[in-house]
Amino acid sequence: MRYGLWVVTVTWLAAFLMGCAGEVDPHETVGVGAKKTPPNIVILMADDLGYGDLGSYGHPTSRTPNLDTLAAQGQRWTDFYAAAPVCSPSRGALMTGQYPTRSGLYGKRIAVMFPNEPDGIDPAVTTLAEALQAQGYATGIVGKWHLGDAKSAYPTRHGFDYWYGIPYSNDMDWTNSLSFDELIGLSLTGATTELAEELATRQPRYFAPQVDYWNVPLLRSERVGPDTFVDTQVERPAQQPTVTKRYTEQAIDFIDQHAAEPFLLYVPYNMPHTPLFASDKFAEQSNGGPYADVIEELDWSVGAIVEKLKAMGLAENTLVVFTSDNGPWLLMRHHGGSAGLLNNGKGTTFEGGMRVPAIFWWPGTIESAIVHEMGSIMDLYQTALRLAGAPAQPQATDSLDLGPTLRDAQQSSRSEFAYYRAGELTAYRLGSYKLRLVNEGAYQMPPAREVLETPQLFHLGEDPAEQFDLAAAQPEKLAELQAAIAAHQATLVPKPPMFDRRLTRFAPPSE
Repeated sequence: MRYGLWVVTVTWLAAFLMGCAGEVDPHETVGVGAKKTPPNIVILMADDLGYGDLGSYGHPTSRTPNLDTLAAQGQRWTDFYAAAPVCSPSRGALMTGQYPTRSGLYGKRIAVMFPNEPDGIDPAVTTLAEALQAQGYATGIVGKWHLGDAKSAYPTRHGFDYWYGIPYSNDMDWTNSLSFDELIGLSLTGATTELAEELATRQPRYFAPQVDYWNVPLLRSERVGPDTFVDTQVERPAQQPTVTKRYTEQAIDFIDQHAAEPFLLYVPYNMPHTPLFASDKFAEQSNGGPYADVIEELDWSVGAIVEKLKAMGLAENTLVVFTSDNGPWLLMRHHGGSAGLLNNGKGTTFEGGMRVPAIFWWPGTIESAIVHEMGSIMDLYQTALRLAGAPAQPQATDSLDLGPTLRDAQQSSRSEFAYYRAGELTAYRLGSYKLRLVNEGAYQMPPAREVLETPQLFHLGEDPAEQFDLAAAQPEKLAELQAAIAAHQATLVPKPPMFDRRLTRFAPPSE
């Protein structure tokens, strides 16, 4: 099968299957008057939340009072990027501080990890959790992992003391349906009619979801010794209407248990990735249908976690970050989100696919501001390490410390950003300018793929929707970005795409 057809076919399937502790410098780690201990780090990450889905980011009807309050009291970043336009590579970048193409946590043919994944994060890589664990941090994850579902790939094997959550997207592992590997088999054998019929039965279920349409497990894993773990299946299928509520309860329990020590708490929600499920308190309560119901429950969850920090006297020694793993899944129409005035959405390297909300809140340390500097999910890695007084990780080549911007309103360390999709560099940003090398939609949505003979140049400050090409009018700026791309590529040696390894299952027998 041709490469291009592979990408389209598998992407289409995805659319529907879907040490010593360093000395702590109080000025560097906590605000004035706070305890002279390393700060707690709380990272809250939505799944497929669009740039325009929160009230503080311009949504006309979203009721997100808790997040809007954090945005008003802390920093709201306008130019913050996921490291990839889809789930697994973006989450891998957070954990490793590397572009997915550098770490190998991506696929050219398979966009994300699926159930029965044979691989996970390379054990030789020091994850964010491992780096903080080495500094004496308690580490917990409550929510979606999506970096491998084999036990050897669990987050507890990569630096987390505790995990409660779903191992992959909440629309995977369909019941009474073919498995992902079986669908790939149909594609490889050219059984297009059977494939189309199978996928056609799935689309309506997204818009009228029932719990038993999917067999996703809810798991608990605990590290009880250096190499000893207790892994438990809480339920299968996961009762998704109550998952956000239970994630919130688990997060609050983790804070309770570790209030006396520094901790990393990572809460990657499964929502608002479809299928959409909200608890009884929030279902059918918004003005925006199921998607808004889910957003309002996420906002409640964030508020409950922040209130717990305040009640425990931890707020002034805790950095809270809220963001999203990529842009909105536009294919899901009214069950998907909005990128606001940004172009396109999930799966693409247009701004709507990779620019995401980012709110930083830390009372007494972060002053209220709207930040127009550039940042990325990857940067949370070195930022957290620096705040913890940990040595920088040389492996985290692509992560930059945002601390000076957070604490002192200095210019961001990040002035450039590379947009990768399936291992291909399709665009590059330098300052306010973005150079597009490839135009391509996602999930069979426009535009059709086009490798641009003359790259397109946009000024994102003046034109965040990427509508007005300046390449002909500003050839010197075009040349400057092309030189920046060459310099970037000279520093990055791509690793083979890990997610494609499962395709070896379909290799023909050797003669």
